[in-house]
Amino acid sequence: MIRAVATDKFGHLTLREFVAPQAKPWEAIVEVRAFSLNRGEITNVMTQQEQITPGWDFTGIVIEQARNGEGPRKGSRVVGLLPSGAWAEKVAAPVNFIAEIPDTVSYAQAATLPVAGLSALYILRKGGMLLGKRILITGSTGGLGHFAHQLASLSEAFNVGIARNDEKAKKVIEAGANEVIIGESISKSVEKFDPFHLIIETLGGGTLPSLLSQLRPGGVIVSAGYSASPIATFDLSKLASVGGISLYRFFLGDEVHRFSPIEGLNILVDLVARGQLKPRIAVEAPWEKIETIAQQLIDRQFSGKAVMLINGE
Repeated sequence: MIRAVATDKFGHLTLREFVAPQAKPWEAIVEVRAFSLNRGEITNVMTQQEQITPGWDFTGIVIEQARNGEGPRKGSRVVGLLPSGAWAEKVAAPVNFIAEIPDTVSYAQAATLPVAGLSALYILRKGGMLLGKRILITGSTGGLGHFAHQLASLSEAFNVGIARNDEKAKKVIEAGANEVIIGESISKSVEKFDPFHLIIETLGGGTLPSLLSQLRPGGVIVSAGYSASPIATFDLSKLASVGGISLYRFFLGDEVHRFSPIEGLNILVDLVARGQLKPRIAVEAPWEKIETIAQQLIDRQFSGKAVMLINGE
């Protein structure tokens, strides 16, 4: 038996005992040491009407190599992602969804990379070659936004962020933003930096349609969330003078089947190991406190990633 995080019918997160996972031939058994929380998955968990075993990101050590002989060997430190069930003492993970991590990268650092890091990497690729291009990122202080600013800066793109106050703006600048717009209303403020080649949009509501007109011809706006509202109304008359722009709805569950998760994770892990990509971890806590930390994340009591540690790792 193993312990894993599960929900009850009220959406509360608790530790329960389950039968240990049995690996398929293409899966490795990983003893999980840490995992991170993502706002989207926590929101989804709290709205479920039935018991589920949630969890996307995880990192740990391989205790059983896949029976087909592929993937990391026993004893390898790895990071990976699953569609669900990653918040457990042990998981069975497909070898094409886990990548090895060096000793210089901690379990906590690695745990922040799969969902937020891969999302940032894949979204930025929608902009093509980024050198000299203009990028706007609305969710600058979230996990995705933090990685996106760093990766955009490494790509020599001119990237603009959004922050609610001066304190958060400093963190966005530290992440690599060239400019930061401060305040709740951004539709007018962005005009002094437009037109943009790429916009990473995570607010939804009225923000998404208002930013479409801030794209240059051929530009792309990637919708990666809707923390403000899932409802958006478009005024097509405002787009009459802008041609060839695109709206792309991003879903990581689809993207990982278009692009190799191992390749992306290897890129991110290597950048962390070289000190060029720095995860911002706001909270490290024992996984027994997951209910409290998850609620604090939803209530925006901290900026940065929350990492839960199993057995003190």
